[in-house]
Amino acid sequence: MEIIIAIISVIVGLGGGFFIAQSVVKKTTKAEADRLIEEAKNKAESVKQQKMLEAKEKFLQLKSDHDREVFKRNQEISQSENRVKQKEQSLDSKMGNVKKREDELDKLKETHAQQMEILQTKIQEVEKVRKAQLKQLETIAGLSIEEAKAQMIEAVKADAHTDAIAQSRLIVEEAKLTATKDAKKIILQTIQRTAAEQAIENTVTVFNIENDEIKGRIIGREGRNIRALEAATGIEIIVDDTPEAIILSGFDPIRREVARLSLHRLVTDGRIHPARIEEVVEKTRKDIEQEIVEIGQRTVIDLGINGLHPELIRMVGRMRYRSSYGQNLLKHSREVANLCATMAAELGLNVKLAKRAGLLHDIGKVPEDDAETPHALLGMKLAEKFGEHPDVVNAIGAHHDEIEMTSMISPIIQACDAISGSRPGARREDSESYIKRLKDLESLAVGFDGVEKAFAIQAGRELRVMVESEKVTDAQADELSFEISQKIMKEMIYPGQIKVTVIRERRAVNFAK
Repeated sequence: MEIIIAIISVIVGLGGGFFIAQSVVKKTTKAEADRLIEEAKNKAESVKQQKMLEAKEKFLQLKSDHDREVFKRNQEISQSENRVKQKEQSLDSKMGNVKKREDELDKLKETHAQQMEILQTKIQEVEKVRKAQLKQLETIAGLSIEEAKAQMIEAVKADAHTDAIAQSRLIVEEAKLTATKDAKKIILQTIQRTAAEQAIENTVTVFNIENDEIKGRIIGREGRNIRALEAATGIEIIVDDTPEAIILSGFDPIRREVARLSLHRLVTDGRIHPARIEEVVEKTRKDIEQEIVEIGQRTVIDLGINGLHPELIRMVGRMRYRSSYGQNLLKHSREVANLCATMAAELGLNVKLAKRAGLLHDIGKVPEDDAETPHALLGMKLAEKFGEHPDVVNAIGAHHDEIEMTSMISPIIQACDAISGSRPGARREDSESYIKRLKDLESLAVGFDGVEKAFAIQAGRELRVMVESEKVTDAQADELSFEISQKIMKEMIYPGQIKVTVIRERRAVNFAK
């Protein structure tokens, strides 16, 4: 009980102390709050005064800037007005001048019209006088105006034709005097600096054997081996009485080479029967194709030609087994390439392009699938197809004048091709084509009026033309020689040059009896 009373007493004491402490704290907090409010009011008033001062200063500053801007704009407006006034004054002055000039022009027009009337009158008078004189001339000459014009035109045409031929001959002679010496020098230097071996290609290959017993093994039982070999290679194999030799005949050099190598391998191996023949021929054909690529690669490396398409390299290799008029095509193309490089260097042209075009100029002779297109045009298409330079393409297509020459190296290719083909012993020309060329040359000359006879001499290097003295004068003989030479250049294909000599003579013959 006492404990409960003690606890109640403690609680009552704590409650009274709490109420007393709370009243004291309230009084202290109110006083402090009043003081803080007063200080806040004082600070707010001070800030207000300061902001008002700053606002007044800003206003004054803005007003000053505005006044300066207005003054500046007023000055600019005043200057613009002055310029406008000056332009107006200048325009008024110009308008006055224009008006004055218009008045002067009107006066000139009136004067010109009067002068034109006077001139027209004089022209009419002159025309009347001219017509009267023409009628008088027609009466005196007995010819009309049209007849006189026709006669004059014919006379002028004849004189102009003669003068034109004489002038052409004079120009040609002058060009020869100035250019022939240098051209010969360059060509001779080019030929001398390019030494080439010439060999005539044939259509047969001789395969040598050790003894005649091998011939029987090659023929086989009832000829089955030789028939299998001919069928596999496409070459005619001639086994005759020639000692220790077998002849391989065919126009395709690649096939002849395949047949020769196949025979060599069969004879060396000793096993000769149809199945073995087909196997060896197929292997040999693959080896030849690989060799063709290697030949093409060695050729372009030797000549220093870079970036050639692989297909063109293969075609260059195939040139080794092609011939043109009996001349090996690869040797001919290599020689032309070296000649072109030398000549281009002498003339200051692009040596690399000239050498490239020289090597590829006969590339159109390699394909066998297009026999109708001229080889120059076919080669041009191939070069264009495989991305060759336009100058090289044009040189290939124009080296036989199938297309117009647009590149400086095109005439070089044409000249070097002729040089390589016209070397002594370079090409084989059969008697029939040689005789035909001489007859065509003589027939061309006989076709001209006044020509009595024509003789091709010095292996077709000179043409002697005999004319009738009654029909051809000395002046006309000069013209005839020039015209025949021009026609030969246009219509005939020939190596080197042809000298045209026109001979006119008059003989007086009498008999003493």
